[in-house]
Amino acid sequence: MSSNTADTADTADTVKSARGGPAGRTPRRSGARPGVVRARKVWLWLTRRPSFRTLGPFVPVVALWWLVAEMGVFDEAFFVGPPRVVEEFGELMEKGILPGYLTDSLTRLAYGVGFGLAIGLPMGFVIAMFAKVRRFFWPILLFFQAVADIAWLPIVIVWFGFSLTAVTFVIVYTIVFPLMLSVVAGVEQVPRELLRAARSLGASRLRVFFEVILPGALPSVAGGVRTGLGYGWRALVAAEIIVGTSGVGFMMFDARRVGDISQVFLGMAVLGILWYALDAMVLAPFERATVERWGMVRSLEADG
Repeated sequence: MSSNTADTADTADTVKSARGGPAGRTPRRSGARPGVVRARKVWLWLTRRPSFRTLGPFVPVVALWWLVAEMGVFDEAFFVGPPRVVEEFGELMEKGILPGYLTDSLTRLAYGVGFGLAIGLPMGFVIAMFAKVRRFFWPILLFFQAVADIAWLPIVIVWFGFSLTAVTFVIVYTIVFPLMLSVVAGVEQVPRELLRAARSLGASRLRVFFEVILPGALPSVAGGVRTGLGYGWRALVAAEIIVGTSGVGFMMFDARRVGDISQVFLGMAVLGILWYALDAMVLAPFERATVERWGMVRSLEADG
């Protein structure tokens, strides 16, 4: 009897030892360390925050910029770090110089975009919907699409001088042709079965356009607007450097002339930040809403 009791006790001790203790607790797994798990949770939490997804990619870029400036790889006359650019930003804001230049640049962009959309959208639909018009204008469209906007600056200066009209002309030229090509591509993507079905049901040409062609082409049109405005933004800077007497582009070129490299860096940072804000708050939501509205959200998510 005592022998059986001893065997039972030995068996119980063995089971307890296998289970991790007298209370049968499971031993801690030798996997990821608590610190690693905690860091992973923090990283996942950060990646879900819109502010981190927006600003996070710029942190290593600014850090590398700062490091190169602090190490003195280049002379300070040719390369300045973020602190000097921030200081220059404060000085120009306090003097009212930068707000004035920004106002001039945005005003020119608004004029150029307004006229560009007013010309490019209707012309694009006309070329896309009428075969004879398309056969006539298509070679011309491709020809001027290949001519860079900056190539027009010499003759534009002769025509309009150093004026707002000259800069607006260059921006409009840059926006119109990519927009027209996007409209044509969007109209071609509309399924012909829908057009035939609408016409067989007695829909007029005007109704077919507003209820079939226009909705079907909108995703491509939205992408064309976004692309055209990006081209227009770059054309604005180039025109201000060569033609303008004010604006952010002029500020950068004038700073190069007097040897103030910090204003050149500041101008590049301002241009990038302004375009990123415009694209993130206006253009990208507009394109996303258009695509989602007309049932192409899956393809957009796949591309993104």
